[in-house]
Amino acid sequence: MLPYNCLSATICSKPFPAKTVGYLAVIILLAFFASPAYALTSVEEVRASYKKSDAVLLDRHGNVIHDLRVDSKGRRLDWTGLRNISPALVKAVIWSEDRRFYEHSGVDWTALGTAAVENVFSGSQRGASTITMQLASMLEKKLRPKKTKRTLSQKWDQISAARELDATWTKDSILEAYLNLVTFRSELQGIDAAARGLFGKEPDGLDDKEALLLAVLIRAPNAAADSVAARACALADAMKSSVACSDLKTLATNTLTGPYRITLRHSLAPHAALQLLADGKQKAVSTIDGPLQKFALDTLVYQLKSLADRNVHDGAVLVADNRTGEILAYVANSGASSSARHVDGIMAMRQAGSTLKPFLYGLALENGLLTAASLLDDSAVNVPTPSGLYIPHNYDSEFKGLVSVRTALSSSLNVPAVRALMLVEPDDFTRRLRALGFRDLKEGDYYGLSMALGSVDVSLYDLVNAYRTIANGGRWSGMTMEVSQKNRAPRRAMGRGAAFIISDVLSDRAARSLTFGYENPLSTRYWTAVKTGTSKDMRDNWCIGFSDRYTVGVWVGNFSGAPMWNVSGISGAAPVWLEVMNYLHRQRLSRPAQPPSEVIAHKVSFSNNAEPERDEWFIKGTEPDGTVANVPETAGTTEKPAILYPANGTIIAIDPDIPAENSLIFFEASAKGRFDWTLNNDKIGSGSRLVSWKPQYGKYKLSLVDRQGKIIDSVKFEVRGRPLDEATTQKQQTEDVLIMEE
Repeated sequence: MLPYNCLSATICSKPFPAKTVGYLAVIILLAFFASPAYALTSVEEVRASYKKSDAVLLDRHGNVIHDLRVDSKGRRLDWTGLRNISPALVKAVIWSEDRRFYEHSGVDWTALGTAAVENVFSGSQRGASTITMQLASMLEKKLRPKKTKRTLSQKWDQISAARELDATWTKDSILEAYLNLVTFRSELQGIDAAARGLFGKEPDGLDDKEALLLAVLIRAPNAAADSVAARACALADAMKSSVACSDLKTLATNTLTGPYRITLRHSLAPHAALQLLADGKQKAVSTIDGPLQKFALDTLVYQLKSLADRNVHDGAVLVADNRTGEILAYVANSGASSSARHVDGIMAMRQAGSTLKPFLYGLALENGLLTAASLLDDSAVNVPTPSGLYIPHNYDSEFKGLVSVRTALSSSLNVPAVRALMLVEPDDFTRRLRALGFRDLKEGDYYGLSMALGSVDVSLYDLVNAYRTIANGGRWSGMTMEVSQKNRAPRRAMGRGAAFIISDVLSDRAARSLTFGYENPLSTRYWTAVKTGTSKDMRDNWCIGFSDRYTVGVWVGNFSGAPMWNVSGISGAAPVWLEVMNYLHRQRLSRPAQPPSEVIAHKVSFSNNAEPERDEWFIKGTEPDGTVANVPETAGTTEKPAILYPANGTIIAIDPDIPAENSLIFFEASAKGRFDWTLNNDKIGSGSRLVSWKPQYGKYKLSLVDRQGKIIDSVKFEVRGRPLDEATTQKQQTEDVLIMEE
């Protein structure tokens, strides 16, 4: 028989130190004779106070659409009920941490006594905390060791708390809370984070091997892979598991030697989440419609895949409610397939292409400089700039001759837009764009006439809201993505009459057909107004349009700025726009707005039958007196054009010190109008106040000739000095030319 102070034959060689016996006696007496009195929270309060490391973004229907990590100190995911945790894991954890969990009342006195004796006689650091005792320490900070070991007072408090937990909680509740709060590896806290982070599984899908590995991690979460494998093998032997030790070693090596990765359950709106879940928010309710968000993302991804062979890799989609300004879809890029997932393509600044033309023509209509029936000359025009000649071309590189504003805008003709900007002036156009909400604009002189063709950098966000302004009859208001956020009161940014006429023009399928044909993605079965745009070198491709209820904007291109290959607004962004708009109107129609009191319908016919007779909308007071729409004269004047430079009899000398490629002369007229420039009876320009010419030795007659062939004004001048050879002349004609696309 062993002496009374021997708990086993292996440690009977030494008598118990009096100090150890005293500690044990105190703990046992206090535990048995003191009633539980430690104030602990209820299981319901623990669940309610549990905070994930990921905040959640909800859509307008209350469904989670994105998880965003907001706590960098630990990774905690969803609270997992015991019934949703693998039975294999539950069994392994109990075997590893507290084999008599279902038998004791919070404290395993046998294990506690044995551990105390072994700590004294064998010098080991064996613990004897039950699962319940460990949970008590997780719930109460002051029960945790201050350094490496608990004091006797802390140990007593931990025992008291464990007894109270066991008396007030069910065993399943204790085990559930423990598995959701314990740290398994590194920063992975709770079974959901551990299962998904280490194995890419839900907690209920863990197999025996994974359960053994996780169970032994609890005691040493950051141990080396080989050490964890050894402990897992020992646990498997103790449990008489059929899992081979070699399989555990392989699993430990594959799982614990590299970084963990958690695949988010909800990842529909990362950039919206970044905006709405700032400042420590755990939850935010957005205006986004989850099903629409997913549809827009899937549609964008599909379209980009179809354009991959044309060097198109990125895109963005934004959808807004016209009336409220609520953002219904915020697809900042194509997600996993994007070249740069962190880039917000909705806020990125890119060249606008032709998407600004509706605002240019709207301003011209408001100022009485143009009407929708005004004829503009779509023919070659050369505009001198500091860097050379600005020669706008149309998208199809063809000129259409005299066209109405309706046709020019709907068919996205470039030269008429440049002529319209000559009337409006770049500074006035810049002020209009600022009123429409476009940000970070420079002064008009910085852009020059290239503003008409979209050399201005804009965001998809500002473009969508500006088009939404047209849809709302010219009244601008901000957009919002958070349900609780209130918009500022709307303000007038565009005349109601001009907004109505521009909407009508952008919805005109027939007027659009000159460039795009009748069958294209811009032609919907219901009323919509839409505009495409492509920036210089095909770097950006846009499609923005609205119905009576929604405004949809799409951009495709490359975040790197690399040009696309043979992609237009029709083939690039428009198919996405059409699919999203069709989704929005799958169960509702869209009808055009009623004409406001500021406009009037008037029948017009065109000189030389430039376009068929039709009924046209006019802002009251701008309708023509007769039935003929004439080409507009210059802004604010109808003076007879005259040659200002050169004066009659001028002698121009070619300076031999100036390189031949830099020699250029500009002829100037007093006004723009319907006339041609001729030099020795050869046409060199049309309708422009300035025309450039490469000087050649000789005598010349420069004339302004009207469309009937009558000379309006003429001068004679002479060029003296070193003649320029033909090769140099040809070279100059191909250089210093700025060509803007659609």
